[in-house]
Amino acid sequence: MNRTEQLAKLKQTQTWDIIIIGGGANGLGVAVDSASRGFKTILLEAVDFAKGTSSRSTKLVHGGVRYLEQGNLSLVIEALKERGLMDKNAGHLVKNESFIIPNYNWWGGYFYTFGLKFYDLLAGKLSLGSSKYLSKEKTLELIPSIEPNGLQSGVLYHDGQFDDSRLAINLAQTAIEKQACVLNHFKVIRLQKNTKNIVTGITAIDQESQKEYTIQGKAVINATGVFTNAIMKMNDTAYKKYIVPSQGIHLVFDKSFLPGGHALMIPKTSDGRVLFAVPWHDKIVVGTTDTLVKKSDLEPIALEEEIEFVLKTVQIYLTKKPMRSDVLSVFAGLRPLAAPEKKGQNTKEVSRSHKIIVSETGLITITGGKWTTYRKIAEDIVDKAIKVHELKPNKCITEHLTLHGNKKNNASDFENHLFIYGTDSKAILELQESEPELKEKLHPDYNYTLAEVVWAIREEMATTVDDILARRVRLLFLDARAAISCSTKVAHLLAKELGHDENWIQNQVVEFKTLANGFLLKEFRIP
Repeated sequence: MNRTEQLAKLKQTQTWDIIIIGGGANGLGVAVDSASRGFKTILLEAVDFAKGTSSRSTKLVHGGVRYLEQGNLSLVIEALKERGLMDKNAGHLVKNESFIIPNYNWWGGYFYTFGLKFYDLLAGKLSLGSSKYLSKEKTLELIPSIEPNGLQSGVLYHDGQFDDSRLAINLAQTAIEKQACVLNHFKVIRLQKNTKNIVTGITAIDQESQKEYTIQGKAVINATGVFTNAIMKMNDTAYKKYIVPSQGIHLVFDKSFLPGGHALMIPKTSDGRVLFAVPWHDKIVVGTTDTLVKKSDLEPIALEEEIEFVLKTVQIYLTKKPMRSDVLSVFAGLRPLAAPEKKGQNTKEVSRSHKIIVSETGLITITGGKWTTYRKIAEDIVDKAIKVHELKPNKCITEHLTLHGNKKNNASDFENHLFIYGTDSKAILELQESEPELKEKLHPDYNYTLAEVVWAIREEMATTVDDILARRVRLLFLDARAAISCSTKVAHLLAKELGHDENWIQNQVVEFKTLANGFLLKEFRIP
């Protein structure tokens, strides 16, 4: 996964079968599907893979217990099947996580046990384990920090947990192995159209060199998530809103707030949503919210009322009450919800299922969807492209396609922070042996080493401090202060590997600090 090689591949090809705009879950999924079917495929991402929504999820691979409650059975069945496939195809990233629902009324235990037994049934042979009713005593034993006052019972069920932006990197690597051309920091600025107003390609700028490229292709896929409307502005004569951004935030705490390794699922918050507290990389991630926002921002910031809502809700359920000063990182993500048909529709009522729009110009746009179903969404999009643009009817083969790095982790593997690299972890250890200075830790409190930074630069197309500390090594999402303190070290390594000067280093450090301050509560931001 080398940028220079990918640029060479771009220059060697006259016409592509499929051009993909956007390197999030949907775009990368399409790149893997399309390339594995033998189509000449190119993907362009304006910033970095999974820079937006796709790195800011609740880290769950799940059927969606909430969708079950809403009666959206087809979405749940599809997602449960995809959850099982992801567990097989990216076993190094997907962890079988047990969730506990605490019940503070007498009927909750029976109601959720029944519902979750049905959930298990829908998963069929791809089930991750069976749900069970727990007594009050057993619930307290499994989650010692749960609020005991008024607790009646608990229900335990299984779902998947994963690392979102690491999966994005593995999808990019898999697409490249299947001969796709994949480039980050490559911004599409125009759609090319012929005299009949049909889209025939794109114009894009390489943000690294500022060089402009015109790229021709048979099918152009718009997979830009919350930035869908911006691409549609280039496509339509009359402007129309295709998506509405809804913000969800997560707070990250030390694992001492939820010891024991089980995740907590609060089935009904005061605003009628579910709230999760999930163990992730030795921390606890708590979220999420659902707030309609006016504009799509590359770096959305958590609103004060969202932070207070998550804190107040989780404090009700835990004996050790997390305070504002305990927040290690706060991250906000925007969901690209399909714009509601009816005015004034609530975000919770807007469908979470994906929608494929084919414009009169031939542009194919994907809205909605979620990480769990990325593979199925990609299959649907490529099928649609074949039909609309009369490409060869090559069959989808991703159902059992093993992704780059795939290996089945044992429980003990998750103790080693390198587990997310799967089969690549061996090469990182070899890198440390061949260049012993790379054994140095990035930060005294964390196990990440300089070898992982160099690996990200040489093998995973990382070109900025943000690429590395946010999406290759997940430190910004786990502990924003620690990430800021490592930024100079990372900038120096990048400059050494990529040939940048001292001025570039200073700019990178300043830019990253500004960005990382958005991951801290306002009173703890670093001047």
